[in-house]
Amino acid sequence: MKARVKWVEGVTFVGESGSGHAVVMDGPPEHGGRDLGIRPMEMLLLGMGGCTAFDVLHILKKARQPVTDCVVELEAERADTEPKVFTRIHAHFRLKGTGLKEDRVKRAVELSAEKYCSASIMLGATAEITHDYIIEEENP
Repeated sequence: MKARVKWVEGVTFVGESGSGHAVVMDGPPEHGGRDLGIRPMEMLLLGMGGCTAFDVLHILKKARQPVTDCVVELEAERADTEPKVFTRIHAHFRLKGTGLKEDRVKRAVELSAEKYCSASIMLGATAEITHDYIIEEENP
């Protein structure tokens, strides 16, 4: 995997993934930025959310669970001193479908957290990571 980050000006950067996608990163005005893009640490948190959501959906689809929507709400705390690493991250899954089986959802979240989500396992080296979920019945 490769990536490239190009400085634009001030504290604005454009990150380009090896797969050809780009994202603007910037800082707040108090740190010399113009608030033009996402903060780099927010990118890390979003990356974990995308990774674990991908896993959970993949596992549930393999289990033939009728998922119609999946949202992961993430909340993180950071250390007060440098380096301001994540110290706690909570992932709250909101899954929707018709007749989703709770045991399958629970297992999918556990498998992502314990085995498959590289991002959360890596961030777990410095942060306490917790997960929970709710299942919402899809209205016909």
